[in-house]
Amino acid sequence: MEKSTNRQEASGYDLKENKNIYMRRKLQNSELNRLSIDEFKQVQKLPLVVVLDNVRSQHNIGAAFRTSDAFRVESIFLCGISSTPPNAEIHKSALGSEDSVTWQYFENAIDAIAGLKQKGYKIIAVEQTTDSVMLNKFSPDANEKYALVFGNEVRGVSQQVVDASDLCLEIPQEGTKHSLNVSVSVGVVLWDFYRNLASCREL
Repeated sequence: MEKSTNRQEASGYDLKENKNIYMRRKLQNSELNRLSIDEFKQVQKLPLVVVLDNVRSQHNIGAAFRTSDAFRVESIFLCGISSTPPNAEIHKSALGSEDSVTWQYFENAIDAIAGLKQKGYKIIAVEQTTDSVMLNKFSPDANEKYALVFGNEVRGVSQQVVDASDLCLEIPQEGTKHSLNVSVSVGVVLWDFYRNLASCREL
């Protein structure tokens, strides 16, 4: 009987009364310490640029904006057939983050990454290749600047961009598909970079 009581206390749940002891509640939006758009533009960012190489889905583009806002990414480069703001479909998933995150458009991703290389960015294509490094085996350098390239929903990152990249990163997958939606890939990779770099940058 003593063990059962201890377990209830540890979990914060009263099995007999079927209720939470500690009265957990959801936070209100006003309690989340959200930045205004002006504040976001002024704060320090992670040294990351997201490059979308011919991403067709406007939902995926909007989701990339929203995730980039969450993890304080410097900028998004939209390339090729990728749509640009203002756009109603992008806004549905971006929820206004297309106004907070700086973006640029390029007719092709090669021009985008060439300019980034000149500015000292290390180009990383998120793609499955013969020499790709698994994301969980990669540790970003806090002294480097990175451009992360995500590709088309069907064809992935173009071979030309893969050839021009300094490194290819692959998200480990153990199932039957070995394929993730672009917006999911952006979320996984940006979180991993944020987890490794945010404490070094004192965000």
